[in-house]
Amino acid sequence: MKQASGVQAQRPWYREPWPWILMSGPAAVIVAGAFTTYLAIAHEDALVADNYYKEGLAINRILQREDVALRGGYSAQVMFSPDGQRVRVRLEGAVDAPAALRLHMVHPTRADLDADISLASMQAGWYEGKMKLASAPRWTLQLEDEAGSWRLTGSWRPTEGAEVALRPHG
Repeated sequence: MKQASGVQAQRPWYREPWPWILMSGPAAVIVAGAFTTYLAIAHEDALVADNYYKEGLAINRILQREDVALRGGYSAQVMFSPDGQRVRVRLEGAVDAPAALRLHMVHPTRADLDADISLASMQAGWYEGKMKLASAPRWTLQLEDEAGSWRLTGSWRPTEGAEVALRPHG
Protein backbone atom coordinates (compact mmCIF):
# COMPACT_ATOMS: atom_id res chain seq x y z
CA MET A 1 0.00 0.00 0.00
CA LYS A 2 1.35 3.42 -0.91
CA GLN A 3 0.88 6.61 0.96
CA ALA A 4 0.15 9.89 -0.76
CA SER A 5 3.80 10.97 -0.63
CA GLY A 6 4.98 7.83 -2.48
CA VAL A 7 6.56 6.07 0.53
CA GLN A 8 5.44 2.50 1.20
CA ALA A 9 3.98 1.87 4.68
CA GLN A 10 5.57 -0.98 6.67
CA ARG A 11 3.41 -3.80 7.90
CA PRO A 12 3.88 -5.15 11.44
CA TRP A 13 6.27 -8.15 11.73
CA TYR A 14 3.51 -10.64 12.53
CA ARG A 15 1.87 -9.90 9.19
CA GLU A 16 4.99 -10.96 7.29
CA PRO A 17 5.38 -14.66 6.27
CA TRP A 18 9.13 -15.05 6.86
CA PRO A 19 9.21 -14.83 10.66
CA TRP A 20 6.52 -17.56 10.82
CA ILE A 21 8.38 -19.75 8.33
CA LEU A 22 11.62 -19.36 10.32
CA MET A 23 9.90 -20.09 13.65
CA SER A 24 8.10 -23.21 12.38
CA GLY A 25 11.29 -25.37 12.40
CA PRO A 26 12.22 -24.79 16.07
CA ALA A 27 8.54 -25.06 17.05
CA ALA A 28 8.29 -28.49 15.36
CA VAL A 29 11.42 -29.62 17.22
CA ILE A 30 9.94 -28.53 20.55
CA VAL A 31 6.70 -30.44 19.86
CA ALA A 32 8.63 -33.56 18.77
CA GLY A 33 10.84 -33.34 21.87
CA ALA A 34 7.80 -33.08 24.15
CA PHE A 35 6.20 -36.10 22.46
CA THR A 36 9.42 -38.13 22.77
CA THR A 37 9.66 -37.21 26.46
CA TYR A 38 6.06 -38.37 26.96
CA LEU A 39 6.82 -41.71 25.25
CA ALA A 40 9.94 -42.23 27.38
CA ILE A 41 8.04 -41.58 30.61
CA ALA A 42 4.80 -43.40 29.76
CA HIS A 43 6.21 -46.64 28.33
CA GLU A 44 8.52 -49.04 30.11
CA ASP A 45 11.65 -50.20 28.31
CA ALA A 46 11.18 -53.98 28.31
CA LEU A 47 14.74 -54.68 27.18
CA VAL A 48 16.28 -53.40 30.43
CA ALA A 49 15.79 -55.59 33.49
CA ASP A 50 15.47 -53.92 36.89
CA ASN A 51 16.73 -57.00 38.71
CA TYR A 52 19.66 -57.81 36.43
CA TYR A 53 21.69 -59.24 39.31
CA LYS A 54 19.03 -61.81 40.17
CA GLU A 55 18.63 -62.65 36.49
CA GLY A 56 22.37 -63.18 36.28
CA LEU A 57 22.22 -65.63 39.17
CA ALA A 58 19.34 -67.45 37.48
CA ILE A 59 21.57 -68.14 34.47
CA ASN A 60 23.52 -70.66 36.55
CA ARG A 61 20.30 -72.58 37.31
CA ILE A 62 19.37 -72.50 33.61
CA LEU A 63 22.79 -73.88 32.66
CA GLN A 64 22.33 -76.70 35.18
CA ARG A 65 18.96 -77.61 33.63
CA GLU A 66 20.50 -77.66 30.16
CA ASP A 67 23.31 -79.86 31.48
CA VAL A 68 20.75 -82.35 32.85
CA ALA A 69 19.09 -82.48 29.40
CA LEU A 70 22.48 -82.94 27.72
CA ARG A 71 23.51 -85.78 30.03
CA GLY A 72 20.10 -87.45 29.64
CA GLY A 73 20.27 -87.30 25.84
CA TYR A 74 17.04 -85.31 25.56
CA SER A 75 15.88 -83.88 22.24
CA ALA A 76 12.52 -82.85 20.84
CA GLN A 77 10.80 -82.19 17.56
CA VAL A 78 8.19 -79.41 17.71
CA MET A 79 5.49 -79.37 15.01
CA PHE A 80 3.03 -76.50 14.54
CA SER A 81 -0.33 -76.99 12.82
CA PRO A 82 -0.86 -75.07 9.58
CA ASP A 83 -3.63 -72.99 11.16
CA GLY A 84 -1.36 -72.04 14.11
CA GLN A 85 -3.83 -73.32 16.71
CA ARG A 86 -2.09 -76.52 17.88
CA VAL A 87 1.43 -77.67 18.64
CA ARG A 88 2.75 -81.25 18.91
CA VAL A 89 6.01 -82.32 20.48
CA ARG A 90 7.90 -85.58 20.10
CA LEU A 91 10.24 -85.97 23.08
CA GLU A 92 13.16 -88.39 22.85
CA GLY A 93 15.68 -89.50 25.44
CA ALA A 94 13.43 -89.22 28.48
CA VAL A 95 13.70 -92.35 30.62
CA ASP A 96 10.54 -91.54 32.56
CA ALA A 97 8.32 -89.57 30.22
CA PRO A 98 6.63 -86.76 32.16
CA ALA A 99 2.84 -86.47 32.16
CA ALA A 100 2.99 -82.92 30.83
CA LEU A 101 5.44 -80.40 29.37
CA ARG A 102 5.63 -76.61 29.13
CA LEU A 103 6.62 -74.82 25.95
CA HIS A 104 7.68 -71.19 26.37
CA MET A 105 7.54 -69.16 23.18
CA VAL A 106 9.67 -66.08 23.71
CA HIS A 107 9.49 -63.08 21.38
CA PRO A 108 12.97 -61.61 20.86
CA THR A 109 12.06 -58.02 21.77
CA ARG A 110 8.50 -57.82 23.14
CA ALA A 111 7.80 -59.65 26.39
CA ASP A 112 4.08 -58.92 26.09
CA LEU A 113 3.92 -61.33 23.11
CA ASP A 114 5.53 -64.25 24.97
CA ALA A 115 3.35 -67.34 25.35
CA ASP A 116 3.38 -70.34 27.71
CA ILE A 117 1.76 -73.46 26.29
CA SER A 118 0.82 -76.49 28.40
CA LEU A 119 1.35 -79.77 26.57
CA ALA A 120 -0.47 -82.91 27.69
CA SER A 121 0.77 -86.43 26.98
CA MET A 122 -1.12 -88.15 24.16
CA GLN A 123 0.94 -91.34 24.19
CA ALA A 124 4.50 -92.28 25.15
CA GLY A 125 6.78 -89.47 24.01
CA TRP A 126 4.06 -87.45 22.21
CA TYR A 127 2.55 -84.25 23.61
CA GLU A 128 -0.01 -81.79 22.29
CA GLY A 129 -1.34 -78.40 23.29
CA LYS A 130 -3.46 -75.54 22.03
CA MET A 131 -2.05 -72.12 21.33
CA LYS A 132 -2.88 -68.70 19.99
CA LEU A 133 0.29 -67.04 18.86
CA ALA A 134 0.99 -63.53 17.63
CA SER A 135 2.70 -63.14 14.30
CA ALA A 136 6.45 -62.67 14.52
CA PRO A 137 9.40 -63.43 12.22
CA ARG A 138 11.32 -65.37 14.88
CA TRP A 139 10.66 -67.10 18.20
CA THR A 140 12.90 -68.62 20.84
CA LEU A 141 11.44 -71.91 22.08
CA GLN A 142 12.10 -73.37 25.53
CA LEU A 143 10.73 -76.82 26.38
CA GLU A 144 10.83 -78.18 29.92
CA ASP A 145 9.09 -80.61 32.21
CA GLU A 146 6.63 -79.34 34.81
CA ALA A 147 9.21 -79.58 37.59
CA GLY A 148 11.71 -77.54 35.61
CA SER A 149 14.46 -80.13 36.07
CA TRP A 150 15.67 -80.00 32.43
CA ARG A 151 15.32 -77.67 29.47
CA LEU A 152 15.67 -77.78 25.67
CA THR A 153 15.96 -74.65 23.55
CA GLY A 154 15.87 -73.65 19.93
CA SER A 155 14.91 -70.92 17.52
CA TRP A 156 11.95 -71.05 15.12
CA ARG A 157 11.27 -68.93 12.06
CA PRO A 158 7.68 -69.56 10.91
CA THR A 159 8.59 -68.71 7.31
CA GLU A 160 11.08 -71.60 7.21
CA GLY A 161 8.57 -74.34 8.05
CA ALA A 162 6.25 -75.69 10.68
CA GLU A 163 8.83 -77.89 12.46
CA VAL A 164 11.83 -77.17 14.63
CA ALA A 165 14.28 -79.39 16.51
CA LEU A 166 15.13 -78.55 20.12
CA ARG A 167 18.37 -79.64 21.72
CA PRO A 168 20.18 -78.82 24.96
CA HIS A 169 22.88 -76.18 24.56
CA GLY A 170 25.70 -77.01 26.89
